[in-house]
Amino acid sequence: MPESSAQKSFSPPFTLSVPRGIALYIGALLGPGLLLLPGLAARQAGPASIVAWAALLGVSALFAVVFAALGRAHPQANGVAGYTAVGLGRTAGRVAGWCFLAGVIGGAPVVSLIGAGYVTALTGGGLLARGLVAAALLLVVLALALGGVRASSTAQLILVALLIVIIAVAVVGSGRHAHAGNWAPFAPHGGSAIGRAAATLMLSFVGWEAVAPLTNRFRNPDRDLPRVIGAAFGVTTVLNLALAVTTIAVLGPAAGTDVPLASLLVRAVGETGQVAAAVAAVVLTVGAANAYLSGATAMARRLAEAGGVGGGRGAGGRMVPAACALVGLVVIGLYAARVVNTAELIGLPTTLFLVVYLGCTVSAARTLRGWSRGAAGVAAVAVLVVLAFCGWPLVVAGVVVLVAAVTGRRRRGWPGSGGWPGGGGWPAAAVRPVTAVQPVTAASPCGASR
Repeated sequence: MPESSAQKSFSPPFTLSVPRGIALYIGALLGPGLLLLPGLAARQAGPASIVAWAALLGVSALFAVVFAALGRAHPQANGVAGYTAVGLGRTAGRVAGWCFLAGVIGGAPVVSLIGAGYVTALTGGGLLARGLVAAALLLVVLALALGGVRASSTAQLILVALLIVIIAVAVVGSGRHAHAGNWAPFAPHGGSAIGRAAATLMLSFVGWEAVAPLTNRFRNPDRDLPRVIGAAFGVTTVLNLALAVTTIAVLGPAAGTDVPLASLLVRAVGETGQVAAAVAAVVLTVGAANAYLSGATAMARRLAEAGGVGGGRGAGGRMVPAACALVGLVVIGLYAARVVNTAELIGLPTTLFLVVYLGCTVSAARTLRGWSRGAAGVAAVAVLVVLAFCGWPLVVAGVVVLVAAVTGRRRRGWPGSGGWPGGGGWPAAAVRPVTAVQPVTAASPCGASR
């Protein structure tokens, strides 16, 4: 017998199974960042960049614990702005929301440049050609965002599986070209370069917060969540370290390329590997940026309702694509004119997301109990250490923090911790599409691909 509308209204919420939870967490942590960051870190610190990778994997484990605990302790907070507001107040929550928005707006053109680099590595062309391809990718992403198009969870999970397969082929296939001599000198740029590499790599280690608002969807969170987090952490650890080690061992002095995955695939399967890398880069770039912009648009609407941005709900939703187009034009133009490079561009969204993580971890240290509280304290210190190596983007982040704090005081309206949409690091591409199965608009947006 078909259900009545009353019966449907009392249907239990969508239950998140352990396998799907693992897939969502992996999808949140893997993204387009892996297409560039192993080479960029090797350029900054040489083989010693592996130390930064290892250290950040430890920090990533702390993040996993903290955001899982936040999701369980504050299930109505629905993301980074709410988590921050719970422990630090409404102004801090608003600042976290603004920094997340700024990180997405500044990061979308950067991710587009990453994908464009793989295309021009295949087709040829200099910085101008890469800029034009990046602009085209950004336009596609903005068109999808304005049209309200969202990929299904199945499609997003296929993208994650595709990335895992490509990394596996690159690592295993190119391994025969590894040389021990590529590890010397180990730290050609000194110890401080490891810190700078860690600040760059941080973009690959945000994403744990993306799925945290869904922790109450597990049938038995106390039992299921540790299994999910453990499996996701294990898989992402193996993939990150394998790609980082292989990039250095195989490519050696050439590891500092903008297209390390393509270089490894060429050594693994020949020239067809470069084609596969370019196709994967385009698909991952569009999927990741679209997911993030969708989440950022939702957050902008909530901020507009709360008085955090002007113009009301409609203007808040239109602000993100418009700002992204304007910033994208400037960023891509500066890159094509050789004013900035990829390392400098990566630093801006990374720093803004680090500020978001600082707010969340400090809030967690104030509101959580037991060993989760200790993990939050250590994670907050680790974020501060990485922030110290971020350089000039700290100035931009400071401006965003100041404007967010001052602007929001013009209104008293505040949606409360339960009214905030979710947020996350760049690589959370597979999280937002949960809405295709069960509407959870606060879950978070994508990859980075993080």
